[in-house]
Amino acid sequence: MEFILNPYAFTLIISSLVVGGLSIYIAIKLEDSVRWIGFTMLASSVWGFFYGIELTVQTVEDMLVWSKLQYAGLVMAPSSWVVFSMKYTGYETKDKPWLYPSLFVLPAVTYLLVLTNSWHHLHYKSNWLITSGPFPILGIEKGLWYPVQVIYSYFFYFLGTFILWKRFKYANLHFRRQTLLLIMGGLFPLIFNALYQASWIKPFEGLDMTPYAFLFTYLLISIAILRFNLFNIKPVAREKILEVMTRGAIIFDHRQKIVDFNSAAGKFWRKPLDLKIGAAAREIFRSHPEILNLLESQNHQILQSRIVQSGNSWDIKVECVPISDSGAIVSGVLMLFENITEQIKTNEQLKKQATELQQLNDLKDKFFSIISHDLKGPVFGVKELIHLTQNGIVTEEEFLEMLPEISKNMEQVAILLENLLAWTSSQLRGEYLQPQLLDLNKLIGNQKNLLERLAREKSITLDLNCFEDNWVIADKNMMELIIRNLVSNAIKFSTPGSKVLIYCEDGEDEAVLCVQDFGVGIPEENLRKLNTGISFTTRGQSNESGTGLGLLLVRDYIAKNSGTMTVHSTLGQGTKFRITVPKANQPQLS
Repeated sequence: MEFILNPYAFTLIISSLVVGGLSIYIAIKLEDSVRWIGFTMLASSVWGFFYGIELTVQTVEDMLVWSKLQYAGLVMAPSSWVVFSMKYTGYETKDKPWLYPSLFVLPAVTYLLVLTNSWHHLHYKSNWLITSGPFPILGIEKGLWYPVQVIYSYFFYFLGTFILWKRFKYANLHFRRQTLLLIMGGLFPLIFNALYQASWIKPFEGLDMTPYAFLFTYLLISIAILRFNLFNIKPVAREKILEVMTRGAIIFDHRQKIVDFNSAAGKFWRKPLDLKIGAAAREIFRSHPEILNLLESQNHQILQSRIVQSGNSWDIKVECVPISDSGAIVSGVLMLFENITEQIKTNEQLKKQATELQQLNDLKDKFFSIISHDLKGPVFGVKELIHLTQNGIVTEEEFLEMLPEISKNMEQVAILLENLLAWTSSQLRGEYLQPQLLDLNKLIGNQKNLLERLAREKSITLDLNCFEDNWVIADKNMMELIIRNLVSNAIKFSTPGSKVLIYCEDGEDEAVLCVQDFGVGIPEENLRKLNTGISFTTRGQSNESGTGLGLLLVRDYIAKNSGTMTVHSTLGQGTKFRITVPKANQPQLS
């Protein structure tokens, strides 16, 4: 077999090798849909390469050998073009698994007829050598199948081009430019071939210029793919815009596949390597269906989600921004991810602080009202009584008769004043805790003695039952106020003739003190307020006034001494307060 190189053959062989190499690189590097444009280019380069070799040989027999090899690419290129167009535009074929294989039936039949043409001459009726040009060229007489091969090839190229145009004719500027280049890639070689078939473009008899047109077009497309990221949505100055964004950004095309993302997006996923060009959204968001639903909606929406990784969790805000021209179909979606964990914590803290501040303001207003009524009333009453006694309007006997009631009022004023001072101290400058060893039994006994007279006036019995040498670690002043408020509160709400139980329970690491009355009980609403630290007031069985401050201080002081408080109450049957404080060993006598 003799080979004589000429400029036409040399140009065709070199350009075929270049396009073939680029097509293989594209098919390996890029994802599935774009890979098929690589297969189309590769088929055209096979056609052009072996046609170039055909132009170098000198006999009909040798030319037919290379002609059969070039047809392997010629018949595959149109079908590969249709597959590329369908995949690139997102055509769903899950319910039509036969569709893609069926596109290669006619090419397979055509190639089989080319290989066996000497038996039936359906493709070429006859062949001869054309020697009128600068080098020998294969002459052909078309057989019955040859027009079929031309028609389906043209139809497949036009079909693929129409699919591209139909999908992207209203797309954004970026996709329209891509589509225009692809349509040129599909139509230009066909127009060139039509002009060749009409003998309008034919340097000399028998030379087919169509492979040159295909190779020239695909060379431009491959350069655009590799140099300018033709099939990726790349905004202007992408590196300067996307990469400086603190929010993660992922851009999806209309098929919900990634076409771009910034480095910040990788911080939101357990496997940042999953983020790559061509990755499907359903794989990225398989554990977050709410984000996938947001993407599929293709509307501008925002949602909040939570990501859990390696035992840690954080809250993120996800914003979905459709990419489309005005009134056009959506051609892509930009998704923005922002870590808002600290923001949520700050907002929750601010809400909590606002609620606490409002409660303190309400409590302050309430206490000013208490001072102006409950404290001012009894003090001014005593002042007026002394004034009347001094002027002789009230006799000494009448004054002595009123003295028990005055003493009772002064007891309430003393408790009120003590609670007000304690609360003011804790709110304005905080409490200075001085934990020390305390004999709880002795502490309770002292407070019982102080409140004994108040209980007798209401015919209430104080029943004390605590362990000897029951030692705890706590602040003495706070514990005294806790016990005093619990016992006085029990007396206040007990019915005359009943009793108040003050007793201790044995705890392993803590001392347990219980104060139980058999009075009116606490309503469910007030129990909820008590457990959440909200102040409330209720008048006692003998119409005693209250500030709502005592139990608030008890709750606060117990917490500061590392203790707990629980309340059990039944309306009409009474209330039981149970408090715990850290237990201590009895000190050794030296």
